[in-house]
Amino acid sequence: MKLTIVTIAYNSEQEIGRTIESVLAQKQGDVPCSLEYLIIDGASSDGTVAVAQGYIPAMEAAGIDYRISSEPDRGIYDAMNKGIRRATGDIIGILNSGDWYEPVAAAAAAAAFAGTGCDLMYADIRMHRTNGTTYVKKARQRRFQTSRDWNHPTTFVRAQLYKQYPFRCLGIHDDYGFFLQMRRQGRRIVTVDRVLANFSMGGASNRKDIGAARKRIMDRYRYCYRINGYSRLYMIECVAIEAAKMILG
Repeated sequence: MKLTIVTIAYNSEQEIGRTIESVLAQKQGDVPCSLEYLIIDGASSDGTVAVAQGYIPAMEAAGIDYRISSEPDRGIYDAMNKGIRRATGDIIGILNSGDWYEPVAAAAAAAAFAGTGCDLMYADIRMHRTNGTTYVKKARQRRFQTSRDWNHPTTFVRAQLYKQYPFRCLGIHDDYGFFLQMRRQGRRIVTVDRVLANFSMGGASNRKDIGAARKRIMDRYRYCYRINGYSRLYMIECVAIEAAKMILG
């Protein structure tokens, strides 16, 4: 089995090293797998690419197929689609710059796909607040689907599905929209009850701004739920998610 990990980066000179090192730290598990690691940079003006290039010798020593590209893109999901198109692995995971894997992430993904024949898997994640505190966000599946139960940095997908259904590039939650699309199609989805990744809060999806929150609500409602045939009642969930961010952080 071959796993491709895609990291999207833009002017992240200070954060990308931790992300790359977490891929280097991956351990082999019971299911043998090789790693391909793609850095998709959006023509950064800082030292992001230089930092990434500094890891070439370590990647070669670890036997990881490591490739770096840097060119303008039309946003984060356009960059993700580029990485997906260039991936040669059987399974694809997307880990954005600044976030990082636990050392068992790739092994756990390989075991899940080999053991269950799933199309998509995801796991628990540790959320890191800007004040230094953390909490674990659990991976769950329920009849009433909510993004509170899904964690993109821990998600691994069969490459053929990512390539067949690229991100729509419509809004800030296109990754969750893809997950709902797979769920609506009846794809086999499994969860792993284990922390496999870490997420740094404070990005575009967590800005405490009324205007930004309103846009996130409408993006989630239109481009995640409604576009995939979910009930209009999911507007309640969209509002509740943003209210919780404003109150609890």
